[in-house]
Amino acid sequence: MNQVKLTITKSACRAGIHRQGQTFVVGDVCPPICHELWQCIYPSVYALLNGASLEVGEARAACFEMRCPDQGRVLIRGEAISVAETTSHTEEA
Repeated sequence: MNQVKLTITKSACRAGIHRQGQTFVVGDVCPPICHELWQCIYPSVYALLNGASLEVGEARAACFEMRCPDQGRVLIRGEAISVAETTSHTEEA
């Protein structure tokens, strides 16, 4: 089973919810992420959880980067990882 590691790579979150370096591991439960950001990234997270590769520039890979819909204040990176790489579904930051 795949999991998806989400990392906040840049943050100027006006609500103060997200900070740079914050990470989450997603398996079958939604992480504590702003609902607006989660709605944007969920289709890509779902695809990676089910073994897909996504377009990344000119190539395909098991990762993505997206910006928050609130003027791009938060940049998040998602990457597929194996269950063996982590045993936690909680915030690591």
